[in-house]
Amino acid sequence: MQAAKLEKINVIAVYAGFKTPELKRAITPIRFMLSNGDRHVVDQVKRSYSERVGDSLHVHFVVKTKEDRYFDIVYDSKRVTWMLVVELEEALFTAQGMQG
Repeated sequence: MQAAKLEKINVIAVYAGFKTPELKRAITPIRFMLSNGDRHVVDQVKRSYSERVGDSLHVHFVVKTKEDRYFDIVYDSKRVTWMLVVELEEALFTAQGMQG
């Protein structure tokens, strides 16, 4: 199992007031930057889910970047902050049938 990093990141996201064929989620990450300056453009949101953490809502996004890298990033609604949870191995998606 890969260890979580929980590093703060900068994210450009769309916050949709209403859904459209292109925007099916209330929040959609578009691109993000890590603290070391690495920038990533989101090619596809593979999965999203939310969880309650105390009195905050955490919205997780498993994203595939244009460079074919996979990241679990999370939006913390109470702190209005984005964090990198972990970079994931592509093999996890092939094994779980999430390839798409």
